[in-house]
Amino acid sequence: MIAAYVSHKAPPGRPESPLFTWCFAGMIFVALVLLLPIFSDACGDPPRFETMRLQGAPKPNYSPGETIHYECRLGFQPMAPPLPPSAVCQDDNTWSPLQEACTRKLCPNLGDPVNGQVNYVNGSTMFGSQAHYFCNEGFYMIGSRILYCEISGNNVIWGDNPPLCERILCATPRNITNGRITNYKDEYEYNEIVTYSCNPSDGPDEYSLVGESVLVCVDSDRWSSDSPQCKVVKCEYPVVEHGKMVSGFRKKFYYKSQVAFECNQGFYLHGSNTIVCGANSTWEPKIPMCTKAYPSPSDELQPEHFEDLGIILVINNPAL
Repeated sequence: MIAAYVSHKAPPGRPESPLFTWCFAGMIFVALVLLLPIFSDACGDPPRFETMRLQGAPKPNYSPGETIHYECRLGFQPMAPPLPPSAVCQDDNTWSPLQEACTRKLCPNLGDPVNGQVNYVNGSTMFGSQAHYFCNEGFYMIGSRILYCEISGNNVIWGDNPPLCERILCATPRNITNGRITNYKDEYEYNEIVTYSCNPSDGPDEYSLVGESVLVCVDSDRWSSDSPQCKVVKCEYPVVEHGKMVSGFRKKFYYKSQVAFECNQGFYLHGSNTIVCGANSTWEPKIPMCTKAYPSPSDELQPEHFEDLGIILVINNPAL
């Protein structure tokens, strides 16, 4: 584009030459004539499409009457019935109307696996689709759970082989010392159970089963919990000074034995009034105490204190 006008003046004292002036004007006119078709009689860049690409390299501009041709991109194929894949540069310097003439290629239909199902995310097997696999209850998957329809050469295929759905089986859980497994088998199916029990003790104290007595086969070679233990769990006889046991009386306190306490009149409980014999032969929580001092706000408030607390609130409340 001619962006500036260049003027020429003769040196001072010398008259301008008419011939030079006309030559200079003629050069400007020729330049404008040569450049005019570039900016007025040409089509711009060819239109772009998702499914198609231009055949050959694009040109800077196209003259009216020129035709451009498109081909399908990888992963796409011509529509049926076919649509025109070309456009023409028109006299008004615009391209003739053109629409997508290609559609996505299809991957093979996979079908449901034995003991499972397949779900196509967008409802089809077109290029770019995903196939999600699920196994029926009681079966586990071997292979890829998600397959993608992707390009392979000039075609499209699933990116991996379909997975398999195998029956969930569990091996026999381990034997335990001083205990045994009921309904013993070499192999268990999904949701089958084993039950543990403890043997009679040869000593003065019985064995306690610590852990879950019933295990369920929940996944391939995986049980619902670890195997339990059979061992002697025995807590010391709980004594609370200035207090007494109100429930849970027995000679020996084995695993999960529970006792409850209350304090003598005039004494207040610090700690929990109920404790349980834990797996390590210790009371949980620790044995409480009964003292003359009233428990601090951080101590657990026991029901037997409500009456005394009510009396204290009445005395300390001047509005009553």
